[in-house]
Amino acid sequence: MTFASVMVPLDLGASVAVRLRLASTLARRFEARLIGLAARQALPQHLYGRGAYISSQFVDQASTRASEELSQVEARFREATAGSDDVEWRAAKTDPMAFLVRQARSADLVVVNPYREEGAGDWCSSIEPGELVLRLGRPVLIAPPSVETLAARRIVVAWKDTREARRAVSDGLPFMRMAEEVLIVALGDEADWTGAGETRAYLSRHGVTATTVLRPPPKLGVAAEVIAIAQREGADLIVAGAYGHTRMREVIFGSVTRTLLERIPICCLMSH
Repeated sequence: MTFASVMVPLDLGASVAVRLRLASTLARRFEARLIGLAARQALPQHLYGRGAYISSQFVDQASTRASEELSQVEARFREATAGSDDVEWRAAKTDPMAFLVRQARSADLVVVNPYREEGAGDWCSSIEPGELVLRLGRPVLIAPPSVETLAARRIVVAWKDTREARRAVSDGLPFMRMAEEVLIVALGDEADWTGAGETRAYLSRHGVTATTVLRPPPKLGVAAEVIAIAQREGADLIVAGAYGHTRMREVIFGSVTRTLLERIPICCLMSH
């Protein structure tokens, strides 16, 4: 298994150049197709409310402005990838999250930044990574805005014997095959029998040499301990399952997933 296609959502925000460089370096590393995409609603969502009157002139102007901004994003993408052969561009005037979810059927890996309040030209920031992982059906690499390269020489797997963690281990194989060190971290009272050893054997059959790290229940919480181990070991990638569900239009995350999404200082590959 490898990544044959890497997808990255783009906009006119300040962090887009770094995010694109990260996705580009990963695409080159895995000899994968780089798919850049952008989506922007012509009209703000709140203007579609009941009883709102929107003149045709306003709609036309908003549509033209959205088209111009999408063209600017494409131009930057084309310029940044001018020396690459296997690239593709996709764009639409629609909701960014919905468009990315649809288009991700063509991707093996999607690269995003953590959520933050939307700024000028920064409409991708409205894509909440946690919700994206739950909806996408593809692994999502969540990278801090300052990270433009990912060596993935040392990887920490946040292990718990669940469907989500198993999926994350499988999805992370392309990274782990190239790593110098992989640590399977299992925490809590059941850490000695949660399948960490069998997961190590599974990875070995895929050419990955891994070490299990079994620890008692941490005082500061599982996510904080996983992050601390990753930083102590000099890891630059955490592989973790994303636990969550939707309830009454609200996304409910497990405590570990929520902490990783909010506090992760290094790249995190998440799967659901």
